[in-house]
Amino acid sequence: MSIQNTLKALADPTRRQIIQLLKAGRLSAGEITEHFNISSAAVSRHLSILKEARLIRDTREGKFIFYEINLSVLEELLSWLIDFKEGF
Repeated sequence: MSIQNTLKALADPTRRQIIQLLKAGRLSAGEITEHFNISSAAVSRHLSILKEARLIRDTREGKFIFYEINLSVLEELLSWLIDFKEGF
């Protein structure tokens, strides 16, 4: 895991909102876009960044792509943060 990529992806409030939306379960790109006042291309770019950071994964079903949280990366980040905190 690249902590730098993970933190960079999470630094953006829109991407954090996308992660929050996906806590409730998987959503299609269209369903995610409905929650924002930005273009579908902008949402697509945010999804790409989250995917590159391995924070989400996608599954194609017919003409739809569904996104869901990849908890393993968040667990790795949390573990790193706990280890970091214990050093103080």
